[in-house]
Amino acid sequence: MTRTRTLLIMTAVAALAAVVPMALMTWLSWQQAVTLAQDDLQETAQRTLLRAERSYAQALSALQSMQADDLVPCSPAHIHRMQSKVVTTSSVDQIGYFVDGRMRCTSWGPSDGSIAWGTPDHTTADGAALQLDVQPRAAYGRRMLSLRLGQYDALMDPGHFVDLVAAHDMRLAIATPDGRLIAQQSLARHDLLESLLRDPRDGMDDRDLFATARSEEWLAIVVAPRSRLRDIFVGQFWRFFPLGILLAAGCAGGALWLSRRRLSLHGGLVQGLRRNELYVVYQPIIELETGICVGAEALIRWRRADGTEVRPDLFIPLAEESGLVEAITDMVIERVIADMQHLLVGDRSAHIAINLAPEDMISGRALKVIASKLAGTGIANQQIWLEATERGFMDIERARAVITAARHAGHAVAIDDFGVGYSNLQYLQQLPLDALKIDKSFIDAIGTESATSPVTGHIIDMAKTLGLFVVAEGVETEAQLAYLHSRKVEFGQGWLFSKALKRDDFIAFHEHRRALYGAARENMQNAQR
Repeated sequence: MTRTRTLLIMTAVAALAAVVPMALMTWLSWQQAVTLAQDDLQETAQRTLLRAERSYAQALSALQSMQADDLVPCSPAHIHRMQSKVVTTSSVDQIGYFVDGRMRCTSWGPSDGSIAWGTPDHTTADGAALQLDVQPRAAYGRRMLSLRLGQYDALMDPGHFVDLVAAHDMRLAIATPDGRLIAQQSLARHDLLESLLRDPRDGMDDRDLFATARSEEWLAIVVAPRSRLRDIFVGQFWRFFPLGILLAAGCAGGALWLSRRRLSLHGGLVQGLRRNELYVVYQPIIELETGICVGAEALIRWRRADGTEVRPDLFIPLAEESGLVEAITDMVIERVIADMQHLLVGDRSAHIAINLAPEDMISGRALKVIASKLAGTGIANQQIWLEATERGFMDIERARAVITAARHAGHAVAIDDFGVGYSNLQYLQQLPLDALKIDKSFIDAIGTESATSPVTGHIIDMAKTLGLFVVAEGVETEAQLAYLHSRKVEFGQGWLFSKALKRDDFIAFHEHRRALYGAARENMQNAQR
């Protein structure tokens, strides 16, 4: 990846980092606007319920009071009493007195008895009967609501139930709990009103916002146009705008900082290769049955000129992306041969494993480099093992060709960090591998209750079924070692044996383990003969 391309990508990332917070802020502003608008409608619906309850309670109280009076029916005192109740009860326009289901007198005076009880549309929990759409003679064409209790009824203007001060664009309606409309404030959309009467709910459609509230006696409906969201949204947008700008600036700045750091790391890696800042350490590989050190895995490290160490998980992916990994691979090959020539020539049973990048498992380029570098050194090809992670085997056909060529040349080939990538049994069966290295995460799970604990045994069994040697990575405890012994795992590496060592330290470690366990190994080999 060129520097120019990297800069373009990082600039795009920085721009995206700035856009995302602003987009998130816009979305939050809209969500907040919807929430506030719905809360406002819901509050108004609750107030409408209270208004309806108050109007009903006033009328019911007036009727209960009339029931308690002991006056001669339809006498002047009785009629005067009904008139007094109408005057003092704002929600009642008329009170009537009935005998045998026919009106005998009202708060206006005596009646001729021609008016009969109507059929109630709803009965309240207090035992009062509601009749909708009553049209009395004195109402001048207005439709009234009749509330009946005992021998009395009260005529009420339904408008009292929605006589509420609300926002200018809100329209209210009140109904019985079963959806019988009592009163409304000229809702323009009859289809929406009918729908909410059938199915009370909160929400919005493409034209309106709506909310409902229910009590034991009443159903309140509030409708407002969606246009009210615009003003609320604008207010919320400007409320969140400063935070969005700060987040956008912070994210963009962070992306640019990471970009510069990455570019700086890239430039530093280029310089590090030129200045020989990269070096190789050796992680001993132990034959678990005998305890002898049979070799090591060569690991690349980078110490910058200022003495700081850069983690491999930072610079190796960068090297792979930027095309520097081939130079690093070549450097490792040269350093291994220079460091370990004497040891490998002196101990033909020892080997050094070199990690190959996925690109090398596809191109096979590293095999030519190894062959040219080994020429004339006395090191046998069999003493150089090759390792690659699962990503190197994604193109099975090319990987098979490279592995076949490597094995023909005498190199053993191992799959590294098995289990953390694509872990496909099919490609293991299709590739002519020699060894499988179990990732440290599965070794850590040995003897624990983690979900991956049973997987370790399955990996070992699978490898043995395929005829592969097994190398356990990251062995750190005696319990892990005992488990691996019990499963007859051939090799192990990890801090239980040794950390990664520099050249001289590894040679000393190797010689010490050889002297310490060599006799035991010879005795075992003699016994096997």
